[in-house]
Amino acid sequence: MRKFLVVLDDSQECLNAMRFAALRAAHTGGGVEVLAVIPPDEFNHWIGVGAVMREEARDRINAHFEVFAKWMRDKQQVDPELVIREGEAVTEIIAQIADDPEVGVLVLGAGVSNKGPGPLVTQLTKSAGTLPIPITIVPGDITKEKLEAIT
Repeated sequence: MRKFLVVLDDSQECLNAMRFAALRAAHTGGGVEVLAVIPPDEFNHWIGVGAVMREEARDRINAHFEVFAKWMRDKQQVDPELVIREGEAVTEIIAQIADDPEVGVLVLGAGVSNKGPGPLVTQLTKSAGTLPIPITIVPGDITKEKLEAIT
């Protein structure tokens, strides 16, 4: 089964990327793989404190994921899979693509601020020519109705 890989983070554009991935998966018989990356700099503390912070980060990710997963299951009949990795976001996204041969499309949400589309979109589009899968970039300010119409 082909999976749409979408990155879970705290950005506003993440919501539209999740919606797009779920809608496309539902319409094509695919799956959704949600990747959350915990940056390494969050744990540069004493070992005990770092372990507690790592567990708290995983708890936050799981809670955030469950909100999206419930919507995907209830509204789109898609049962998403959560993958949590630790490291630099771009490196871990590329590693996840390499590790899971069922991932067929990377879905990213583009930011709408005057600072540009966001660091993931900026960095990953620079390497788009060497990635083994296509990237779909979803505008951060596209409406839910427009997303439903194009998927």
